[in-house]
Amino acid sequence: MSQLALYRKYRPTKFKEVLGQEHVTDVLEESIKEGNLSHSYLFFGSRGTGKTSVARILAREIGCEPEDLYEMDAASNRGIDDVRSLREAVGTHPFKSPYKVYIIDEVHMLTKEAFNALLKTLEEPPAHVVFVLATTEVDKVPDTVVSRCQTFTFKKPTQDILKKAITSVAKKEGYTIDAPSADLIALLGDSSFRDSLMILQKVLYGIAGKKITRDDIARVTSAPKSELVHGVLSALAEGNIEKGLGVVSSALDDQVDFKIFLKLILKKMRAVLLLRFAPEMGEKFVSEFSKEEVDFIKKLAKEGKRINSQALLAMLDAYSATDRAYLPQLPLELTLIESIKGREQDL
Repeated sequence: MSQLALYRKYRPTKFKEVLGQEHVTDVLEESIKEGNLSHSYLFFGSRGTGKTSVARILAREIGCEPEDLYEMDAASNRGIDDVRSLREAVGTHPFKSPYKVYIIDEVHMLTKEAFNALLKTLEEPPAHVVFVLATTEVDKVPDTVVSRCQTFTFKKPTQDILKKAITSVAKKEGYTIDAPSADLIALLGDSSFRDSLMILQKVLYGIAGKKITRDDIARVTSAPKSELVHGVLSALAEGNIEKGLGVVSSALDDQVDFKIFLKLILKKMRAVLLLRFAPEMGEKFVSEFSKEEVDFIKKLAKEGKRINSQALLAMLDAYSATDRAYLPQLPLELTLIESIKGREQDL
């Protein structure tokens, strides 16, 4: 496998290769075709959604050669002197291209004075200059700057889109991965192409063969094994508090990430409720879970009456509380105690 990071190796180079951002790429393609180019763009979205990749594609599509493309990280170059240097540079003509393109990443990190200096350039930019500002926190960008840019919001990729990307990259690298395993990596990637591919690369480095399994992912990452997730759900369905707390203790011994643990629990609890009240949706789970997981979910849908909407809401609260908890396992422990023993103690 190449030593180059997968997210860099498979970074899209054409608009059609960008997944899940058609509402951005289609508009940009059409505006370039019609010659309606803006002098400044603002790309807003969470990390790893493709903002910088689309900015580079935009530069390439308008004929900007590498020597006329400038990228600046505002997190490291955030002062007024940095922007003043930029203002002086934009006045010179491109070396080989019709446009000079300036991509300023994490633009919200600029100081107030730097923003004021940049604003003057955005108000009256040279005809040969195009700015692309990228940020994860658009609320920290002054309204005066936002109003002078054509703004595009980048969506978080869906689970299905991430699975498609993970499966495609794994195949190109010579590996096979089943749908449930790709689904787990997508979940661990937390709605980020970059993070998902970094996790995939970590897994590829950590296995001996060419087939990626869920157990491989659990071993290499902090993802809990299916047995732990099933153990919590079984304990909840049976009303067995000792079993449930024992599973939580085992998860702690395995040093699992409890945020991820609760994500997987919530995902299967949702599947149980949907299958119980909309059996026709069962076919959808075939691609999301392994056969054993589907059988387990179907059993709980029929027999696990304690797994209901109230229990699901309690688990959602536990998920939200995990980041704030002094002990990461505490919200899940309390939820199990309240869900299984709470009513009995009230009597």
